Amino acid sequence: MCDACGHAGGWLLSDGRIECAGCSHRTSVTAGTIFDRTRTPLTVWFTVAWLFATAKDGVSAQSLQRTLELGSYQTGWAMLHRLRSVLVRPGREGLSGRVEVDETFFGGVEPGIRGGRQRGKKTLVVAAVEVHEPKGFGRCRMRIIPDASAESLHPFVREHIEPGATVITDGWQGYAGIESFGYTRERRSQRAVRLAGGDPHKLLPGVHRIASLAKRWLLSTHQGSVDDAHLQAYLDEFSFRFNRRRSRSRGLVFYRLLELAVGHDPVRYHDIAVGERPRKTMPTPPSPRGHPPSLERLPAGRPWRRASTPR
Repeated sequence: MCDACGHAGGWLLSDGRIECAGCSHRTSVTAGTIFDRTRTPLTVWFTVAWLFATAKDGVSAQSLQRTLELGSYQTGWAMLHRLRSVLVRPGREGLSGRVEVDETFFGGVEPGIRGGRQRGKKTLVVAAVEVHEPKGFGRCRMRIIPDASAESLHPFVREHIEPGATVITDGWQGYAGIESFGYTRERRSQRAVRLAGGDPHKLLPGVHRIASLAKRWLLSTHQGSVDDAHLQAYLDEFSFRFNRRRSRSRGLVFYRLLELAVGHDPVRYHDIAVGERPRKTMPTPPSPRGHPPSLERLPAGRPWRRASTPR
């Protein structure tokens, strides 16, 4: 059916597009998807999607360029980021049951910045994970937040956790008041654990493990070279992989990825690129004299060429 006039008839053109018999509107089977107006053949796209879905730790743009012999690194980078942009399914179910929530920083070690919630130049991320009894973890969610205030933490809890769940947090006051939204808060005080001689890092073992795995994955697969502007896309990819780690069929993960890609709006390069491309600078023009720099040096001192003075 034509998306312009609603007519049901049409025919296939020689270039692969479909022309409507009612209004002569031309379209293609990839219109309205992330494959819209792409110059890369769909066979290459499906190969990239298969490698993306079946690789246990993901695939980097450099290894993708080397494996498929792509023309440039930029092509592989853009294709992977287009796939990352569709991993969050609209209307997905929130976390339920017992859920641990905590914040962590992503980034290298900075002089003068010592843990806690001191932001510095690092990126603050809040993470949540379902905790099963007697052991095990369920699904996870991760998001970049501007700060650790209630104005940033409460929307994350309400968007990603179903009402009625038990939210396990530390004693940070930014989580105070979530009970009014239908949650049961289980507060674990680090100060009380320290006074009892325990390890405060074991209060929230689930969410701490998720953050540790995500940081290790960024360092191993992507060598830690992740721009802050694209960090959320990588966090979505990590959550996508972690939530499907028990899938017995990699083909079903590949099918789910294509299903999300086909149902997503087109993603252009300028939607995922940060800043403008660096412009090529023209080479420095030669000097007006036209001599190479080696001839513009001062004459070297050669005493053996001086005229001998009479004794």
